[in-house]
Amino acid sequence: MLLGEFKHNLDLKGRMAIPAKFREELKSGAIITRGLDNCLFIFTNKEWEVLAQKLMALPLAQSNSRAFARLMLSGAMDVELDAQGRILVPDYLRQYANLKKQVVVTGLYNRIEVWDAEEWGKYKAKTENSSDEIAEKLGELGI
Repeated sequence: MLLGEFKHNLDLKGRMAIPAKFREELKSGAIITRGLDNCLFIFTNKEWEVLAQKLMALPLAQSNSRAFARLMLSGAMDVELDAQGRILVPDYLRQYANLKKQVVVTGLYNRIEVWDAEEWGKYKAKTENSSDEIAEKLGELGI
């Protein structure tokens, strides 16, 4: 289970430390790809396989299905932890998420999200300010 929020820095080569708490889950490799809301998603190989199968089952004739599958699959890259527990974030993904020096790594149960620290702060403030409205809508869904 991947939970928590951590701040880390990207080094000059684009490497980022994975929080020690998450390293065991990712020790056999992981997949990093474009996420939603201009962040990156990191999945264990097992969770990636579940998502990839769902994406492949989407109707090919629907443009939204094709677009979402392209977003997730074409941006995906295998990553492995180095001896210091870091991964290399490919340049095209750093550009997509507008990652600068400081990043926030968040655990969301079955995936990790990587955000530019400034963007995460803005997103979190906006979401926290709308928490009552969000809770009400989720209540309608039975949560």
